[in-house]
Amino acid sequence: MSEGQFDNRNAAGKQAPCILSRMNDMTDTLAALRSGGVIAYPTEGVWGLGCDPRNARAVLRLLALKQRDVAKGLILIAADEGQLREYIDLAALDAAQCAHIRASWPGPNTWIVPASSTAPRWITGSHDGIAVRVTAHPQVVALCNGFGGALVSTSANIASEPSPLSRAELDPRIVAGVDAVSPGETLGRGQPSTIRDARSGGVLR
Repeated sequence: MSEGQFDNRNAAGKQAPCILSRMNDMTDTLAALRSGGVIAYPTEGVWGLGCDPRNARAVLRLLALKQRDVAKGLILIAADEGQLREYIDLAALDAAQCAHIRASWPGPNTWIVPASSTAPRWITGSHDGIAVRVTAHPQVVALCNGFGGALVSTSANIASEPSPLSRAELDPRIVAGVDAVSPGETLGRGQPSTIRDARSGGVLR
Protein backbone atom coordinates (compact mmCIF):
# COMPACT_ATOMS: atom_id res chain seq x y z
CA MET A 1 0.00 0.00 0.00
CA SER A 2 1.39 3.43 -0.91
CA GLU A 3 1.35 6.33 1.56
CA GLY A 4 -1.45 7.99 -0.38
CA GLN A 5 -3.76 4.99 -0.22
CA PHE A 6 -6.33 4.43 2.51
CA ASP A 7 -6.41 1.07 4.26
CA ASN A 8 -9.75 0.56 6.02
CA ARG A 9 -8.35 -1.51 8.90
CA ASN A 10 -7.74 -0.84 12.56
CA ALA A 11 -4.38 -0.96 14.35
CA ALA A 12 -4.70 -4.74 14.77
CA GLY A 13 -5.06 -5.18 11.00
CA LYS A 14 -8.71 -6.27 11.18
CA GLN A 15 -11.64 -4.70 9.41
CA ALA A 16 -12.91 -1.89 11.65
CA PRO A 17 -16.51 -2.24 12.87
CA CYS A 18 -18.87 0.26 11.26
CA ILE A 19 -21.03 1.01 14.30
CA LEU A 20 -21.80 4.38 15.82
CA SER A 21 -21.71 2.87 19.32
CA ARG A 22 -18.03 2.08 18.98
CA MET A 23 -15.93 3.77 21.66
CA ASN A 24 -12.41 3.30 22.99
CA ASP A 25 -10.98 4.48 26.29
CA MET A 26 -8.12 6.98 26.66
CA THR A 27 -5.52 4.20 26.84
CA ASP A 28 -6.70 2.75 23.52
CA THR A 29 -6.83 6.19 21.93
CA LEU A 30 -3.29 7.08 22.98
CA ALA A 31 -2.02 3.68 21.85
CA ALA A 32 -3.56 4.28 18.43
CA LEU A 33 -1.86 7.67 18.15
CA ARG A 34 1.53 6.30 19.21
CA SER A 35 1.31 3.47 16.69
CA GLY A 36 0.64 5.86 13.81
CA GLY A 37 -3.12 5.46 13.79
CA VAL A 38 -5.97 7.88 13.10
CA ILE A 39 -8.54 8.73 15.78
CA ALA A 40 -11.90 10.46 16.02
CA TYR A 41 -12.25 12.75 19.04
CA PRO A 42 -14.43 15.60 20.32
CA THR A 43 -13.13 19.17 20.12
CA GLU A 44 -14.69 22.43 21.29
CA GLY A 45 -17.46 22.55 18.71
CA VAL A 46 -17.32 19.53 16.39
CA TRP A 47 -15.92 16.02 16.27
CA GLY A 48 -12.47 15.88 14.75
CA LEU A 49 -10.00 13.51 13.14
CA GLY A 50 -6.50 13.44 14.57
CA CYS A 51 -3.11 11.77 14.27
CA ASP A 52 0.59 12.43 14.83
CA PRO A 53 1.45 15.45 12.64
CA ARG A 54 5.04 14.22 12.27
CA ASN A 55 3.91 10.91 10.75
CA ALA A 56 3.42 11.43 7.01
CA ARG A 57 1.79 8.04 6.52
CA ALA A 58 -0.78 8.72 9.25
CA VAL A 59 -1.57 12.18 7.87
CA LEU A 60 -1.98 10.91 4.30
CA ARG A 61 -4.26 8.15 5.55
CA LEU A 62 -6.37 10.72 7.43
CA LEU A 63 -6.57 12.89 4.31
CA ALA A 64 -7.64 9.90 2.21
CA LEU A 65 -10.38 9.04 4.71
CA LYS A 66 -11.61 12.63 4.69
CA GLN A 67 -11.05 12.96 0.92
CA ARG A 68 -9.17 16.22 1.50
CA ASP A 69 -6.42 17.62 -0.72
CA VAL A 70 -3.05 17.78 1.06
CA ALA A 71 -2.46 21.22 -0.53
CA LYS A 72 -5.17 22.74 1.70
CA GLY A 73 -3.17 22.21 4.88
CA LEU A 74 -4.34 21.06 8.31
CA ILE A 75 -4.88 22.53 11.78
CA LEU A 76 -2.76 21.49 14.74
CA ILE A 77 -4.25 21.48 18.25
CA ALA A 78 -2.21 21.54 21.45
CA ALA A 79 -2.46 21.64 25.23
CA ASP A 80 -0.08 24.61 25.43
CA GLU A 81 2.04 26.85 23.21
CA GLY A 82 5.16 24.82 23.92
CA GLN A 83 3.75 21.85 22.03
CA LEU A 84 3.52 24.03 18.90
CA ARG A 85 7.02 25.53 18.95
CA GLU A 86 8.60 23.09 16.50
CA TYR A 87 5.94 23.99 13.91
CA ILE A 88 5.64 27.78 14.21
CA ASP A 89 7.84 30.86 13.87
CA LEU A 90 6.41 33.48 16.23
CA ALA A 91 9.61 35.51 15.86
CA ALA A 92 8.28 36.50 12.42
CA LEU A 93 5.40 38.34 14.16
CA ASP A 94 5.55 41.53 16.17
CA ALA A 95 4.87 41.75 19.90
CA ALA A 96 1.30 42.99 19.46
CA GLN A 97 0.41 40.14 17.11
CA CYS A 98 1.83 37.57 19.52
CA ALA A 99 -0.03 39.15 22.44
CA HIS A 100 -3.30 39.00 20.50
CA ILE A 101 -2.83 35.29 19.82
CA ARG A 102 -1.93 34.47 23.40
CA ALA A 103 -4.86 36.46 24.78
CA SER A 104 -7.24 34.20 22.82
CA TRP A 105 -5.76 30.94 24.16
CA PRO A 106 -6.76 28.51 25.46
CA GLY A 107 -10.00 28.53 23.51
CA PRO A 108 -11.68 27.80 20.16
CA ASN A 109 -9.44 30.24 18.28
CA THR A 110 -7.22 28.99 15.47
CA TRP A 111 -4.51 31.27 14.09
CA ILE A 112 -2.61 31.12 10.82
CA VAL A 113 0.96 31.95 11.84
CA PRO A 114 4.27 31.74 9.97
CA ALA A 115 5.42 28.13 9.72
CA SER A 116 8.85 27.12 10.95
CA SER A 117 11.40 25.77 8.50
CA THR A 118 10.87 22.29 9.97
CA ALA A 119 7.06 22.24 9.75
CA PRO A 120 6.03 19.24 7.58
CA ARG A 121 4.73 20.10 4.13
CA TRP A 122 1.97 17.52 4.55
CA ILE A 123 0.66 19.81 7.34
CA THR A 124 1.22 23.25 5.81
CA GLY A 125 0.15 22.15 2.33
CA SER A 126 0.77 24.85 -0.27
CA HIS A 127 0.96 27.64 2.34
CA ASP A 128 3.82 29.43 4.11
CA GLY A 129 1.70 29.62 7.25
CA ILE A 130 0.34 26.97 9.58
CA ALA A 131 -2.98 26.82 11.43
CA VAL A 132 -2.61 26.23 15.17
CA ARG A 133 -4.72 26.32 18.32
CA VAL A 134 -4.28 25.85 22.08
CA THR A 135 -7.44 24.16 23.28
CA ALA A 136 -9.50 24.56 26.43
CA HIS A 137 -11.20 21.17 25.98
CA PRO A 138 -10.03 19.14 29.02
CA GLN A 139 -10.11 15.83 27.20
CA VAL A 140 -8.09 17.15 24.26
CA VAL A 141 -5.61 18.66 26.70
CA ALA A 142 -5.28 15.20 28.26
CA LEU A 143 -4.85 13.62 24.81
CA CYS A 144 -2.10 16.04 23.79
CA ASN A 145 -0.31 15.72 27.13
CA GLY A 146 -0.63 11.94 27.13
CA PHE A 147 0.68 11.77 23.57
CA GLY A 148 3.40 14.30 24.32
CA GLY A 149 2.70 16.88 21.64
CA ALA A 150 0.32 18.57 19.25
CA LEU A 151 -2.19 16.61 17.18
CA VAL A 152 -3.78 17.10 13.79
CA SER A 153 -7.29 18.50 14.20
CA THR A 154 -9.68 18.50 11.26
CA SER A 155 -13.43 17.98 11.28
CA ALA A 156 -14.47 14.31 11.21
CA ASN A 157 -16.45 14.44 8.00
CA ILE A 158 -15.99 13.58 4.36
CA ALA A 159 -14.97 16.76 2.50
CA SER A 160 -17.92 19.06 1.66
CA GLU A 161 -20.26 17.18 4.02
CA PRO A 162 -21.50 18.63 7.36
CA SER A 163 -19.22 18.57 10.39
CA PRO A 164 -20.52 16.22 13.11
CA LEU A 165 -21.61 18.01 16.27
CA SER A 166 -22.03 14.81 18.30
CA ARG A 167 -20.89 11.20 18.36
CA ALA A 168 -24.26 10.15 16.90
CA GLU A 169 -23.59 12.32 13.83
CA LEU A 170 -20.32 10.60 12.95
CA ASP A 171 -20.47 9.15 9.45
CA PRO A 172 -20.23 5.31 9.54
CA ARG A 173 -17.47 5.56 6.91
CA ILE A 174 -15.44 7.70 9.33
CA VAL A 175 -16.08 5.34 12.24
CA ALA A 176 -15.02 2.35 10.12
CA GLY A 177 -11.87 4.08 8.94
CA VAL A 178 -10.30 5.14 12.24
CA ASP A 179 -8.29 3.13 14.76
CA ALA A 180 -10.01 4.56 17.84
CA VAL A 181 -13.06 6.64 18.73
CA SER A 182 -12.32 8.65 21.85
CA PRO A 183 -14.84 8.89 24.68
CA GLY A 184 -16.41 12.25 25.51
CA GLU A 185 -18.32 14.95 23.71
CA THR A 186 -17.75 18.47 22.42
CA LEU A 187 -18.03 21.56 24.62
CA GLY A 188 -21.26 22.48 22.83
CA ARG A 189 -19.92 25.37 20.74
CA GLY A 190 -21.92 24.05 17.78
CA GLN A 191 -19.46 25.11 15.08
CA PRO A 192 -15.76 24.77 14.21
CA SER A 193 -13.16 27.08 15.72
CA THR A 194 -12.74 30.64 14.46
CA ILE A 195 -9.76 30.98 12.11
CA ARG A 196 -7.81 34.25 11.92
CA ASP A 197 -4.69 35.32 10.06
CA ALA A 198 -2.15 36.49 12.63
CA ARG A 199 -0.39 38.80 10.19
CA SER A 200 -3.43 40.62 8.81
CA GLY A 201 -5.87 40.08 11.67
CA GLY A 202 -8.50 39.01 9.16
CA VAL A 203 -11.13 36.40 10.03
CA LEU A 204 -11.03 33.50 7.57
CA ARG A 205 -13.83 31.43 9.16
